[in-house]
Amino acid sequence: MDCVVAIGIRQETGQKAWIASGFLIGELVESVDEKRKLYSTYLATNRHVFEGQKEAWVRFNPRDTQPAREYLLGLEDRDGKRIWQPHSDPTIDVAVVPINVGILRQEGMQFDYFRSDEHVADRKRLVDLGLGEGDFVYVLGFPMGLIGGERNFVIVRQGVIARIRDALVGAGNEYVLDAFIFPGNSGGPVVTKPELISIIGTKVISSSILIGMVKAYVPYRDVAISTQTGQPRVIFEENSGLAAIIPIDFVREPIQRHMESEKKRKQGNITPS
Repeated sequence: MDCVVAIGIRQETGQKAWIASGFLIGELVESVDEKRKLYSTYLATNRHVFEGQKEAWVRFNPRDTQPAREYLLGLEDRDGKRIWQPHSDPTIDVAVVPINVGILRQEGMQFDYFRSDEHVADRKRLVDLGLGEGDFVYVLGFPMGLIGGERNFVIVRQGVIARIRDALVGAGNEYVLDAFIFPGNSGGPVVTKPELISIIGTKVISSSILIGMVKAYVPYRDVAISTQTGQPRVIFEENSGLAAIIPIDFVREPIQRHMESEKKRKQGNITPS
């Protein structure tokens, strides 16, 4: 739960609005030895959260009992160039931005991050794990701006995988949960629920693994038709109780692309002696 971050923006009135969730994820760079690894750390959320914003706010709890501290997160450099990374496919609602966790550590913030080699399962690994419809998951985040008062308190909701086979075979870019989510859940992580038992012939998933990111709820629409003209007059939209989830593969892809471009940029700055 310490991996989950509330994301806010400044409204025209000057007030902050906590509009979304995000999470910290570390992509493995190097295994130094058996006990020490180096990670490149990013904040991940939905693309629509950052789109059109020059800056955002993120909120962390100190390790002691002090109130949560808010940090300004710049989304553009001095030249107005975007520093966050969207997915290369504009239909995939993912954005990542590098985070210097050293600053958070120095200032005594309570945080953690999902490690790509330990806590994350892409679609190939999900197939190997035997994850499928009916398996339980947790959805973590800050729905409806409920950030918890003086300190962050993440809201955890339980859900069930409703449909995933199409995503696992590459026939779709999303899968579906039977879980109620609301505005503010966008960008939050989805993790497996640890179980000690399983149906005969299936595998036990005994640990919490990051498997995806919340995109949005799937709406149910009802249309009111005019009795005079036979034309639609009003469209009513409700939360269907189903949620669209982005596989974690699509979160890691822009991270890996950014890491590769940074590596090439640094190599380009090296001058032969």
